[in-house]
Amino acid sequence: MPLKGVKVLEFSGLAPAPFCGKILADFGAKVTVIDRVPDNPVNCMNNGKRVLAINLKKSLGQSLIRRLAKTQDVLIEPFRPGVMEKLNLGPELLCRDNPRLIYARLTGFGQSGPLSARAGHDINYAAISGVLSMLGRENEKPLPPINILADFAGGSLMCALGICLALLERHRSGRGQVVDSSMVEGAAYIASWLFMSRSIPLLWQGVRGSNVLDGGSYFYDTYLTKDGKFMSVGCLEPQFFELFKEKLGLLELSQYPDGDEEKQAAKDCVTEAFLQKTQAEWSAIFEDIDACVYPVLDWDCVMTHPHNVERESFDLVDNIPVPHPAPRLSRTPGTLNTKSGSSKEAADDALDVLIQELQLDNYELKNLVKEDIIQLPVQTKL
Repeated sequence: MPLKGVKVLEFSGLAPAPFCGKILADFGAKVTVIDRVPDNPVNCMNNGKRVLAINLKKSLGQSLIRRLAKTQDVLIEPFRPGVMEKLNLGPELLCRDNPRLIYARLTGFGQSGPLSARAGHDINYAAISGVLSMLGRENEKPLPPINILADFAGGSLMCALGICLALLERHRSGRGQVVDSSMVEGAAYIASWLFMSRSIPLLWQGVRGSNVLDGGSYFYDTYLTKDGKFMSVGCLEPQFFELFKEKLGLLELSQYPDGDEEKQAAKDCVTEAFLQKTQAEWSAIFEDIDACVYPVLDWDCVMTHPHNVERESFDLVDNIPVPHPAPRLSRTPGTLNTKSGSSKEAADDALDVLIQELQLDNYELKNLVKEDIIQLPVQTKL
């Protein structure tokens, strides 16, 4: 795998840092998580990782981290600016100990600026990025896209990209560097096309929800079907639109009606048409037709769709459909880790970190447990 041999130290956080670590682990990195407890049920993205519970508030715990960081290629921390410095684990110290260390700081607002020390969540970061203002229906409030935009796309994914870029650069310079990954800036950067295309009148008219790509056009929207499910319609190009209206039996439709009343009338016709058949029936009608019309799959159906089945796009982990790592590399593809971070095998791996990488013997381990410096999983025996 492309990241085989890369060692990553991940400090546990709510969501973005664990997913960033998961991306690296899925493509071969050996990720060690530093958590408050060894069996944290909240963190569902520790599969394939080794989890250590080390008390960072005690100097001996901090010393263990410094020793461990000397052996790592990458460190990921999700705390507000200054927290790691207060723990004597900031980049100035750790990068001095290990000049090749890539120190990734994944935060909402970044390491500087008037908001850098403030709390927030995905909805707040998306708001400050300017992207949230673009999402939602006309004359309705902005609609947050769960926590995908800032937390995972602008945060985890962009941070993983920054880490990979820093690893690539290190091959030339031999030196690590700090990656300042702001979810605000990451979300905005992902939306670069939206910002840069604002001057194109055909696409944007200024009001949220009234534009071609945000639900303002009836040929780029979702529609309710007879059985309470939905179909997605994205027939932007004229050739796709012609096939679309033919299959709906609405040959009189104009792709770009003149006035608002005409636009609404066209949308009403399409809405009524989709209500006449089930999602399965519409899927069959459009199955072999390039009209850009597809079913909106829910979690229960995503694994059984023929396309996803053939490409093995999802794996079943603990009876939950989990996406396969993307993108697919022809020679060195990623592999979905199914080994639970709280499994006996993972506990043994974590113990191996303490014994092999930190060179601790059983006597030292028992003392560290006794002094509340480390916690071991319940299934671990010294």
